[in-house]
Amino acid sequence: MPNSPSDSPRRIRIQRKGPLLVEGPVEVELEDGSTVASDRFRVALCTCRRSRRFPWCDTSHRDRA
Repeated sequence: MPNSPSDSPRRIRIQRKGPLLVEGPVEVELEDGSTVASDRFRVALCTCRRSRRFPWCDTSHRDRA
């Protein structure tokens, strides 16, 4: 059963400038109520909303020279 007390907690890595790194697999509920899923072992969630693949990070947050 997902989210049962016996499950180990998800680890989320917060970086000062960049995405949230979440140990997967994950399912993300968007503002409109729809969900997107990834079965990868780690996913990068966009926090700046510049990503063309939102909610997944595509490194659009990086400064462009």
